[in-house]
Amino acid sequence: MEKLATLEIRVTGKKGQFDLTPDNYDIKEISVILNSIEDLLYPLVKKDRPTISYDIEAGSVRHLFKTSMQAVIGFSAIMGEIQYSGSIDFLEYRTANAIEQLQQVAYQKNYAFEILTSATDKIGLVISPESQYIRTNNILVDVEMYFYGTLTNAGGKNKANIHLDTEEFGSITLSTDKGFIMDQEENILYKKYGVRALGKQNIETGDLDKSSLTLLELIDYSPKFDQTYLNSLIKKAKSRWADVDPDEWLSEIRGDYEA
Repeated sequence: MEKLATLEIRVTGKKGQFDLTPDNYDIKEISVILNSIEDLLYPLVKKDRPTISYDIEAGSVRHLFKTSMQAVIGFSAIMGEIQYSGSIDFLEYRTANAIEQLQQVAYQKNYAFEILTSATDKIGLVISPESQYIRTNNILVDVEMYFYGTLTNAGGKNKANIHLDTEEFGSITLSTDKGFIMDQEENILYKKYGVRALGKQNIETGDLDKSSLTLLELIDYSPKFDQTYLNSLIKKAKSRWADVDPDEWLSEIRGDYEA
């Protein structure tokens, strides 16, 4: 069984005239922490990542997460680098974005977030109204992109969207309009599709803002090996390459250098 370790986010501050405790800590504030933790520990691996368990305790408000020891040790090293450099520009997009969200809450609520792990007895990082953990290189541009995967959900009570399970990015959500979903004559669930989408990408790091994705086009996608089609392409190519010496051609491509 894989060894587990603990990451703790301790929140201190006031709720009115009273100190924060689990009894006066609102569920919306808990959701900010829960939405951040996966991106802090596993920014690149969403699908089949190790389990993250959760508990909340008093003193002031302690959020306790248990997961893979390797992930916790890795994040401890990241916190050390943040403290040393005073910057989050070097982080993966999702990790930096999660820290920025905590920083915004610290500004708005006058809270302090102390992050520590069982890998060390020292506080790894403090995010407070006095800290400045905001990226300086955060230039996002609109880009068009393609994704391929299985469509696992479609709909939404207020905002319509589809969910696509991809190998490269895990499950992604793309906003659309209700009319698009209503106009589908066939059941589109659990079928493989290509998706043309519009989203935002960091021009410095290439990281994708998955929360910005909008569906442009749904494309039928049935990847399969077609031997007949491949043979027809080979047959067409033979006539065009009949007069080409393959050794000479490769030599020209690689550069015919003699020792």
